[in-house]
Order: sequence, then C-alpha cells, then structure tokens
Amino acid sequence: MVGKHLSIAITGAGGAGVISCGELLLQAWARLGGRGLLRKAYGPQIRGGESAALLKLTENERYTAAEHYDLGVALDWDNFSRFEDEIKLRPDSWVICQEGEALPAAVSDLQPHILSLPLAELAQASHPDGRINMLVLGLLGGLLDLPGESLCELAEQKLALKAVAYREAAVASIRSGCAQQLDCKLDRPALGQTGTWYLSGNQAAGLGALEAGIRFVAAYPITPASDVLEWMAGGLEQVGGQLVQAEDELAAINMTIGAAFGGVPSFTATSGPGLALMSESVGLAVASETPVTVFNVMRGGPSTGIPTKSEQSDLNIALHGLHGDAPHLVLAPLDIADCVFTTGWAVHLAQQLQTAAIVLSDQFIGQSTAVVSEPRRCANPTDSLAFAGDGDYLRYKLTDTGISTLASPGDADQRFTADGLEHNEKGTPSAKHSDHQQQLQKRQDKLEQFVYGEDWAQVEGSGAVALISFGSSSAAMAEAAGQLQERGIATRTVALRLLAPLQADALAQVLDDCEQVFVVEQNHGKQLYHYLRGQMDFRQTLHSYAMAGPVPLNAGQIAQTVAEVLAA
Repeated sequence: MVGKHLSIAITGAGGAGVISCGELLLQAWARLGGRGLLRKAYGPQIRGGESAALLKLTENERYTAAEHYDLGVALDWDNFSRFEDEIKLRPDSWVICQEGEALPAAVSDLQPHILSLPLAELAQASHPDGRINMLVLGLLGGLLDLPGESLCELAEQKLALKAVAYREAAVASIRSGCAQQLDCKLDRPALGQTGTWYLSGNQAAGLGALEAGIRFVAAYPITPASDVLEWMAGGLEQVGGQLVQAEDELAAINMTIGAAFGGVPSFTATSGPGLALMSESVGLAVASETPVTVFNVMRGGPSTGIPTKSEQSDLNIALHGLHGDAPHLVLAPLDIADCVFTTGWAVHLAQQLQTAAIVLSDQFIGQSTAVVSEPRRCANPTDSLAFAGDGDYLRYKLTDTGISTLASPGDADQRFTADGLEHNEKGTPSAKHSDHQQQLQKRQDKLEQFVYGEDWAQVEGSGAVALISFGSSSAAMAEAAGQLQERGIATRTVALRLLAPLQADALAQVLDDCEQVFVVEQNHGKQLYHYLRGQMDFRQTLHSYAMAGPVPLNAGQIAQTVAEVLAA
C-alpha cells in the first residue's frame, strides 16, 4: 500500500546548497519519527551546473521517485529547465521562487500556486552573509511544523568545521525563514515511527561489507561510487582494516585480489567504466579461486554517459563481461536498506565459494538518502574449508561440491601456485585438455550446486500476472503491482537479488501458475529480459517493459502498460 506522501523539489545552481537544504530537512523530519527519501540530482559537470534535492516524505518505506511534486522551490529559474523531465508539477502544486523573476513556460502554463518571495533580501536582512538555502530550509521547516531549533542544531552540526561567522549566518537565515508566515497548505504524512536509521545506499553497502568481515579496500574514485569508499575509509580504521587509494581501476582490482590471496577479505567499488577496466582481473580471481567483492554503482552509459544519473545498463557486462568461461556471482540490492544485507551476503558468498562477486547497485540507490527501520543483517557464514594436513596439499582438488580448501601464504605445508594460467589440482600450470575440462567444471559446479536459500529473490503477491525486476526498479514494480491490484488485476512480483547463477528452478516454481510475465528494468536494451529468455524456457507469454534512464521508472506508466497489454 502506497500511503500518503508529500513531495518537495528544491532546485538551484551547483554550489548553491540545495542538497544541504534537503539533507537537513530530511534529518529534522526523521528526528520526529518521519519516513522519507532524498534523491540527489546533479549535472555532469565537474564544477557548477545544476543540482536538485528531490524529497518524498512518506508513511512507509517503499521508496520510489515522485511522479509529481506538491511543492517546487526554485532558488533560481536558470537551472530548472534541466530538470523538466524529472520534476513534474500540477495545477494544484505550490511553487516558491524569487520575486521579480520570469517563470519558465513549463511552470507558468500550469498556473500552479505561486509564492514569489524576496528570498535574497530576506536572507541578507537576517545576516549580512545570509544564505538563501538556509532561509529556504527555515521556510520549509515552518510549513512542515518542524522545530526551528532542531533545524538550527542540525545545521550547526553539519557546518561544525566552518568559521563561527559562517555558522551564525546559517542559523540566522534559518530562524528568519521559520518566522515567515506563508499562505501555503501542505498535507504532510504521519510522524512518530520508531527505529529510525538515516543513511544512503552507498553508506549501507559499506556497512554491510564491514560487518561481513571486509578488512581491505582498494579504491579509485568514480561517480557515483566514490562515497562508498569515502565512508568505508573511516569505518575500516575503527575495525583495524586499511584502505588504499590506487592510481587507477586496474591497480585497485589487482590490489584487492592480492590482499584476498593473502587471506584478508577484500573489496573495491566502482561504476561502469571502471568495471570494464577491471574485467580481465576479475577473471583472474575466478581462475585462481580468490574471493573478492566488486561493488558497482551503475550510471547512464555507454562511455562517460551520464555519470550523475541512474540506469541499470551494466547488467550485461556484469553477467558476460569476463573473457573465457568464467562463472561468478552477480547480486543486486533491492533498495537502500537492503544494501546492508545484500552486500554482506555477497561478501560471505565470495568467501565461501572462493570466487568473484559483483554487486549491482545504481545511482538512485547509492546516492539517495532514506529514513528507514533498522536494516536486516546477513548472518555469519560457515567457516571456510580447512586442510586436514594429511598428504600433499591440493589447492584446486576436485571435490563433490567443487569447493577446495583455501590456504594463505605462510600456512604450513600448504604451498601452491596461483596465477591466471589453467592448472591441475596442485595449481601447477597445465594445458592438458583433461585438466582444463575438470577445472572448468569444478568452478561451475561450486556455484550451481550451492544452496542459496530463500534470499535469491523477494516474492510478493499472487495471481496469473507476474512482474520481474532487479535492483532499484523493484520498488516501482511493487508500486505498479499495487495499482494493478486496485484495477482488479491480481499480480505477483519477483525482485531478483541473486542474478547469477540464476535460480531458474526456483523462479519457474514461483511462476508456475502465471500466464503473463512482464520484465521491468531501467535500460534501453532489455538486458534482463534477454538474459531470462536465454536461461529459461518460459511457457508463459513474456513481455518487456524497459525504459532507459536517467528519469526513474514511473509506477503509473508500468501499470498502465501492463493493463493495456492484457486488454489487447
């Protein structure tokens, strides 16, 4: 059930502080027990450009992008046009803007409720160095009945490293905004929930990795994955781990593999261009059976593409981007809170199965911040197989499960060769056909025979119609299913968390009594749709709903498309 929600869009130039305004507003909302999501939208420029804080205050935690905004705040109109595809207003929406500026056609044609205010003058009147973004924070806090002192306290915490005069100007601007009386009525959602966590998807992923035992991270910054690494740098210090900033992605993945070979659970994070550079070395981890976790925060592509916006278009490279036959794990967190569990699970699986795990997040999940209940954690895994010490140590011994004992350099009587060449059970390089066939089968068997349990997907609902998705599209899919239920179309949803190896038998069982299946994803090439068709024989009629980024998936459009196909 969707529940009541209130959507607010704040736009301005890059550096104008609209993101800070949105963050502080959501934090103050969370203090009172509110739930909500803050999406952060930027231009692709290194400096300057446009930015937007897109808030959705809600009564539940199924977070999707707002289809329309109840309130739009424009610190200036110069940058608003760059968000016209993402920020939709209605005639009954409210708009707050600087007085004296001409409205863009996209706004004036709608004729929403306009509040033209002397924002710059009010900020300067509050303090000689008054900040418009902090004035707007006070205005919005007043409209939402948030305590002004809470907003001031949060602002002072955020600006603790700034000069005293800077903090004083911010606080004065907030108080001035709170004091304004605006003729604007907003129907806010309910407050008072408990168990509040405030975090981004990238922070949640870092937490999940650390709790799963990661103690070494090799990092090379790339949008939108950099803040995974920035957050983990501090966290690693607290648990005795280390982070090294490498000179490029090639060095980062090879450092990660080297540390993992040395017995330290290791991790790196990147985005599409970085994953492309890492692919050869990820194959080395597969061939040498060295456990590593690569966290990939997807963005619009190809090439540099749209680095500050979201798209689920790295699925193909994650599944098929390694040369040779290189079976590995591919997982995807379903939402911000699920990043804790799924990332932790990926680390555990990589360690247990002695292979590479690629985790597919995206900019929507990674850089958005949400107020959630305490996230689910991943239980500790079973211990790795230990060498019994009888006879010659065979690092790549052929076993019923495909999993061999794992030694670290220096372990007594457990010497072996590990490199990218094909090898025999000892690890000695070998070009023999029999060795190659046996090791290929071994690496495949250990992934396919492993029992992954019920966490391979999140299944909800029932009915003859099924929707399948992965990652951030799962929330929009679930909301669309709710709208279809309201139309009398019974719908079940399958949000895939484990993409490779695909749990085809379990998925077929879930879909057994379905007649129509729709694959929902945010990319142009129908990547998940084609992957599923290649892995399974569907007796059901299979349809695709694929929409490229950067605009998030729209639940209403998904539901409408499904209804139209079913009615045809």
